[in-house]
Amino acid sequence: MKKTKNRWLIALSAIFIHLSIGSAYAYSVYKNPISEQLGWSGTQVSLAFTLAIVFLGLAAAIGGKYVEKYGPRKSATVSAILFSLGHLGSGFAVSIESLPLFLFMYGVVGGIGLGIGYISPVSTLVKWFPDRRGLATGMAVFGFGAGALITSPIAANLIVSINIQSTFYILGVVYLVLMMLGASYIARPEEGWAPKGFDAKQNAAGAKAKTDLSQLTANEAVKTKRFWLLWTMIFINVSSGIMIISVASPMAQDMVGMSAAAAATMVGLMGLLNGAGRIGWSSISDFIGRPAVFITYFSIQIAAFILIPMTTNAFLFQLLILLVLTCYGGGFAALPAFIGDLFGTKQLGAIHGYILTAWSLAGVVGPITVSYIRETTNSYNAAFYIFTGLLIVAFIVSLVMKADIKKIRQQNEAVTKKSLVS
Repeated sequence: MKKTKNRWLIALSAIFIHLSIGSAYAYSVYKNPISEQLGWSGTQVSLAFTLAIVFLGLAAAIGGKYVEKYGPRKSATVSAILFSLGHLGSGFAVSIESLPLFLFMYGVVGGIGLGIGYISPVSTLVKWFPDRRGLATGMAVFGFGAGALITSPIAANLIVSINIQSTFYILGVVYLVLMMLGASYIARPEEGWAPKGFDAKQNAAGAKAKTDLSQLTANEAVKTKRFWLLWTMIFINVSSGIMIISVASPMAQDMVGMSAAAAATMVGLMGLLNGAGRIGWSSISDFIGRPAVFITYFSIQIAAFILIPMTTNAFLFQLLILLVLTCYGGGFAALPAFIGDLFGTKQLGAIHGYILTAWSLAGVVGPITVSYIRETTNSYNAAFYIFTGLLIVAFIVSLVMKADIKKIRQQNEAVTKKSLVS
């Protein structure tokens, strides 16, 4: 009889993969050294990160079906090869001073590896943890948030002690080893598998409360209203968070007079709270429900975005920024579980990939909007007011989503009762 794998080791495998690809959020440590060494403008160097986020979403949308068809092990292996190759190629591009090659290797090749790697373990974990979907996906994407926190000081020290290209080479090999270790163990559970006692818990708590709303394919899901409601919620949540991430250090110095060193410390804390929010909020979502947790995200962020432009106290400013970052990370963590609730686990990876196109677009819209407003008005305030408006829209959309879910549940219950009677 085939031995069932340990689902906690599956979770650890997912963390290995996400710790590696999460290093992309430490990209800012390369920006100034590359510009100074090669004479490329800050905009040119930043374009590599923008491309990586764009191709992350595109690869996730296209690769989601690949994950469902071939399984997480093969897709995680492909991700490991491409993400590592992107770093190795980036190092070579720096050594020969080729900007086009650098943009291609880091932004396109690495970005595709990033996207496939992001969805490979997450959809699998939802199937291993039907009793704690939020916690399971939170653990994986906590690794994504923590990856930047770990990589940032290591990469910065390597750049100073050796050079930029060797840093890319070393980290590329390390990521390959970590991701291949994760890929070697990760696998889907057998059809119909459930953790011991799960059925009893379901019956005790009320099976109706835990039943997925539907079991849809990716192509069926995109035709539903709730798919686009969720897409809009994720787009606005990510846009608001990544807007702050993209300018956090200079914004802190401009708005509340923080020193460069203090602002850098705040950026480190942002990485920590981004990761902590992924586990914390996703775990809370298991108890209060995914619609309620998204309503909470938007309520907190609306208040924070209104208060930040009025804040002159550095401590309060940081507190508000860090609160926003927990919501930013929490949105990513609760998303796969929310997809499972809404559309089932039949093609969760593919649906997840489609919704992550919102991340691609937000990764461009957020940073460009705040940079343009800062350049044209010499202030960040207008950006906060614009995004406050978007967050209000997201809050309304999340209320519509909650009402829509309630309506569909009632319809499903009516159908079930009718079938039992007949």
